[in-house]
Amino acid sequence: MLNIKQIEELAVKLSQAIPDGMGKAPEQAKAQIKAVLTSSLEKLDVVSRHEYDLQVAVLAKTRAKLEALEKQVAELEKRMAEQNRPTSGGAE
Repeated sequence: MLNIKQIEELAVKLSQAIPDGMGKAPEQAKAQIKAVLTSSLEKLDVVSRHEYDLQVAVLAKTRAKLEALEKQVAELEKRMAEQNRPTSGGAE
C-alpha cells in the first residue's frame, strides 16, 4: 500500500503543475489533491512494489516445486505400470 509520504509527494508534484500566479490556490489544491488521492487509493486493492516482488518470488518457488513433484509422480506412475505389467513367462 502507498504510504502517506508517497501520497504527499504525489500531491506536491501535481500542485506544482498549477501556475504560480494563482495565490493560495496551489496550497488549497495540494490539500484537496492529497485528500482525493488518499481516499481513492484506500478504495483500491493495491500492494506495494516490495510486496508484489515478494509474491512473485513465492510464486516462482512454488511453480518450481510443483514441476518437480509432477516429474516425481510421473516417474512413480511409470514404475508402478512396469511392476504391474504381466510378464510373458509362459504360465497362464
